[in-house]
Amino acid sequence: MLKKSLAVMCTVLGLTGCAGVSPEVYRDQKPTLDIATYFNGPLTAWGYFADRSGEVKRRFTVKMSGEWNGNEGVLTENFVWSDGEKSQRIWRIRKLDAHRYIGRADDVKGEAIGTAYGNALQWKYTLLLPVDGKTYEVQFDDWMYQMDDAVMLNKSEMRKFGFKLGEIVISFRKGA
Repeated sequence: MLKKSLAVMCTVLGLTGCAGVSPEVYRDQKPTLDIATYFNGPLTAWGYFADRSGEVKRRFTVKMSGEWNGNEGVLTENFVWSDGEKSQRIWRIRKLDAHRYIGRADDVKGEAIGTAYGNALQWKYTLLLPVDGKTYEVQFDDWMYQMDDAVMLNKSEMRKFGFKLGEIVISFRKGA
């Protein structure tokens, strides 16, 4: 009986440990993030990918441009990686209501689901990641925090089968 109770308790603790922070926690944080305003016009971002041990494997710069028409926007990202590779991602984003967004891109499986409160936005999506001629489905838990009118910080955790593969850290500057 004790073993069974211990097993149930460990399972419950394990599941609640995966719950994470809700975007609503940031409801009162300022400035209030409006992605149609922040991601409108030119932006530049700098970032890196670190593996699960924390070692930085690749760095990148992104030149971005956003255009919005009402509740729909297109965000074009042009990446230049530290190893010389260049890539592009084009996001098509739609605002559903005051707090929810959906996004699509060619290398995203299905839809990215976004939830925004206060200065924070959380995106959850599955990225189709090409590696050595194969494509892997990896899950992203992507958090953005608007710091002021010009700067936003972003931290994404990448997972496969629930195991952390690494993280991406990005700093955005509007108008740069």
